[in-house]
Amino acid sequence: MLGETFSQILDPLSNVVASTLLALVPVVVLLVLLTVFRLGAWQAVSISAVVTVVLASTVWRAPLTEALTAYGLGAATGFWSIDWIVFWGVVIYNTLVVTGAFRTFQRWLVAQSTADIRVQTLLIAWAFGALLEGLVGFGYPWAVVAPLLIGFGIADLASIRVAALANNAPVSFGALGAPLIGLAAVTGLPLAALSASVGKIVAILALAPPWLLIYLVSGKRGLKDGWPLAIVGSLGYIAGQFPTSQYLGPYLPDIIGSLVCFAALLLLLRVWRPRVALGFGGKELTAEEIAAQQASGTTDDRSDTTRWTPMQSLVPFLILIGVVVAWTGPWSVLTKYVPFKPEVSAISSLSHKTTSVSWEFAPFVAGTAILVCWLLTAAYLRPDAGQLRQVFRNTFRQMWGALLVGPLIFGLAQVFNYSGMANSMAEGFAKVGVAFVVLSALLGWIAVALSGSNTTANALFGQFQYSVALLLHAPVLLFPSLNSLGAEVGKPVAPQTASVGVSTTRFVRNEGEVIRYNMGWTLVLLVYLIAIGVFFYFVIPGAVTL
Repeated sequence: MLGETFSQILDPLSNVVASTLLALVPVVVLLVLLTVFRLGAWQAVSISAVVTVVLASTVWRAPLTEALTAYGLGAATGFWSIDWIVFWGVVIYNTLVVTGAFRTFQRWLVAQSTADIRVQTLLIAWAFGALLEGLVGFGYPWAVVAPLLIGFGIADLASIRVAALANNAPVSFGALGAPLIGLAAVTGLPLAALSASVGKIVAILALAPPWLLIYLVSGKRGLKDGWPLAIVGSLGYIAGQFPTSQYLGPYLPDIIGSLVCFAALLLLLRVWRPRVALGFGGKELTAEEIAAQQASGTTDDRSDTTRWTPMQSLVPFLILIGVVVAWTGPWSVLTKYVPFKPEVSAISSLSHKTTSVSWEFAPFVAGTAILVCWLLTAAYLRPDAGQLRQVFRNTFRQMWGALLVGPLIFGLAQVFNYSGMANSMAEGFAKVGVAFVVLSALLGWIAVALSGSNTTANALFGQFQYSVALLLHAPVLLFPSLNSLGAEVGKPVAPQTASVGVSTTRFVRNEGEVIRYNMGWTLVLLVYLIAIGVFFYFVIPGAVTL
């Protein structure tokens, strides 16, 4: 701590509304730069960070040296807690791609999908999309899934919408839990508690998408005799996601949930199939069309010249699960080793107690576990030197912007929190009272729709949501959780996510049409999420509190 402890100011303008609006300026500047001026994310965040530091040191009177220290600690957290895990997760994905293991698994999965569009959609968009989200995130599930759906006969725009809406439920646990790791970093709430809280809400949220996906590709007729697929698809994912989120943390719910979902759907297809095979739009497939699709799937499978069998291509995912569970589970001491923890303190304007911004240097964080997973995966897949160069070249090409944004946005967020700006904003929003349970998810939806990132949305509004919960004596985990979940359902209308998602379709540089097409059902899911939030707030608040 540098000098005398800084005391935050709750209402620097002596007007709650004015102080609240001024506290929103950094967020508004960021979103305007992203959406109106179309700056790159790292450029927009850099400018917004300068605005935040200026307001923090002038209006909220935070000592400049300590504000800059808070920024540095936040940036270190963004790099070590977020970038370190995301980078190695994408390296694993690219290693699977260049060695052919990923293609083998993908082709095998396509071959198992039968000719029925409902089966294809749940296996590829729902389960396979969740696997991609859990490993990579950042819009890549759309980019991989949409072309596969187009190949099954779904119209281009409809394929992108299905891929996007199927991607809703898994997002908070995407990229090996990066959004929740970020949320824990800015709120100071226990990561395991946040994982459990979000997991409970996702378990209800995930009941709906399989039904919606079947309806979108086959209409009411598809639901009439395809309802067992929706039940098994939703419950299969939840059966893996829910216990993982409750007991093992945020790293693996999507991956385990997707693998359990695959198994459940494939087992169902062994004993039951829809009476009539349907194509896109609910059209009944003829025997010739079914035979043609089956022949196509067989040909694709035989054309796979990689040395991997489908079961061998699953081994890297089993390595990932085994190492991460052993490394990060509650029984492990590795992640608890923190040799030093620099911090800067202030007196909170809400609790009037000491609060701090810190960076925990834990050398054996989850990102290091993912690095070990990659080393073991590389030893198993044996990529050559040229393939390794391609892996890292592709990873840096895909991720350099996101890797820059992580430290920049968490630096901004920690200045926002340290100066007391988040508390000032919370004080204003808390005036709406219990109705904030509706605004909580909506704010997360808005933040991700404009910023494109669940992690960014949590960095911007996580501490603010937590502060509102304290002021309203609400369940402390609920509003931060709803912020992340609101960001989940807003992803289909996020321009930055859409730009990645359409990169493999004819809608490149035409994200606006995709976003407009996605908007209606995204709002329906937002209303559903708000209803779930109201249920937790009034009926089972104990499920989302410490």
